Amino acid sequence: MLFNSLQFVIFFPILWAIYLAVPFPRRYLVLLIGSLYFYAAYRPIHVLLLMVTLVVDYLAGRALERWREPRAGWLIAATSLTVNLGILFTFKYLGFAIDSLNAFLSWTHGSPPFSSVHLDLPVGISFYTFQSLSYVLDARRGQVAIERNPLMYFTYVSFFPQLVAGPIERAGHLLPQFRRPRQLDFSAVRSSMQIILWGLFKKVVLADNARVVVETVYANPEQFTGIGLATATLFFAFQIYGDFSGYTDIAIGIARLLGFELMANFRQPYLARSIPEFWQRWHISLTTWFRDYIYIPLGGNRKGDLLWARNVIIVFLLSGLWHGANWTFIAWGALHASYFLIGRAVDTGRVFLERRFSSLRIILRWRFLEWASTMGLVLIGWVFFRATSIDQAVDITRRLLQPGPVGELFQLGLSRIDFALATLWILIVMLVDRQLDRPVPWVTRQWQRRVVRHVCYQFLFWTIIFFGVFESVKFIYFTF
Repeated sequence: MLFNSLQFVIFFPILWAIYLAVPFPRRYLVLLIGSLYFYAAYRPIHVLLLMVTLVVDYLAGRALERWREPRAGWLIAATSLTVNLGILFTFKYLGFAIDSLNAFLSWTHGSPPFSSVHLDLPVGISFYTFQSLSYVLDARRGQVAIERNPLMYFTYVSFFPQLVAGPIERAGHLLPQFRRPRQLDFSAVRSSMQIILWGLFKKVVLADNARVVVETVYANPEQFTGIGLATATLFFAFQIYGDFSGYTDIAIGIARLLGFELMANFRQPYLARSIPEFWQRWHISLTTWFRDYIYIPLGGNRKGDLLWARNVIIVFLLSGLWHGANWTFIAWGALHASYFLIGRAVDTGRVFLERRFSSLRIILRWRFLEWASTMGLVLIGWVFFRATSIDQAVDITRRLLQPGPVGELFQLGLSRIDFALATLWILIVMLVDRQLDRPVPWVTRQWQRRVVRHVCYQFLFWTIIFFGVFESVKFIYFTF
């Protein structure tokens, strides 16, 4: 069930009315039933797979409560990891692993010995698997209270606003909210509707219009010169940002209408002035998950530069693999790992030059140069993320700066007017992000005026109505 579908427009008001009518101690049951129905709307059989994860990790938590010895804790956590990652591997990576093995054996022996396997990927499996696993890992460390009510635990993992595309919520943050009574007031409803409106703008106006350019060019990249390839890559950067952050905004707004606060998953990532800063702003719940459960347990940066480099490479390769069963995603992760490693060397060199030649500081610390270089690196990464093969990604990257006619901009699937409007939507999002990141006092004062806010929200509403794409366009991260 998509947030931007008629089915959800009918589903949510009914659920919300029932939720508000039920006494507080039983409201979580309404959410559980509604969440399972929400998930079943994609494919009912996959609810059974979700229930396996819920039951296994609930029982793992209760077992950790009963057997507190370190060795028993490791065994219980290992069992949970084996079951969860085994399910994830089977449905998401088994076909990729077999195809890769066949390709290798064909290259070495001449014929593939194994039949290809392609299973229907359950929507959001990577998200809810990581969320449920975080509960078991935190419980083993004693960082979260064991949940004894199975239905309460099931509601926490299957909570529908963030079930299929995050943010990946930790039990310590979200679980207690199900037991915390609160009154829904007008200000909460208003702020919820505002953030939902902004999320819908980013999804159906920005992302889904940019999609036309991206799909036109990336379907046949050999037919375009550098100007078309670079434009499509830039549009993809804003397509995936508008799509994913738009989903997060809608999820946060819906959860707030139900009395819950979800974590922020984005913080104006395209204003970052370094790759580490970009990852502090992009998909924050996944970044912190890998940091807390893989990077730090491996030693982080505490055991010397060589092991730090190893840990960075492992985390980014796993992050790439998390996003999809394709070598392009692994290459994307490897590319960002190399950015981290090279970036540290560059920073060391920059510090040396600043100390030796103080007059260079104004150039070396020029904000625009830092931002532009970071965006350039991120865009190259998005080529690999979007391409269908490594060969295609390399070819596109090689030709990004190839000169071409400016008129090609109007041969990318959109008319001149629609292309200009799509560019305008990008500029609007960047200007809003700039204001949110580093507020301009004059703009802040104007925003405090009710008439200004009213005009802005009216503009968003009617822009969505007239320029939004309302066909069934899935959110990109649903496939992860």
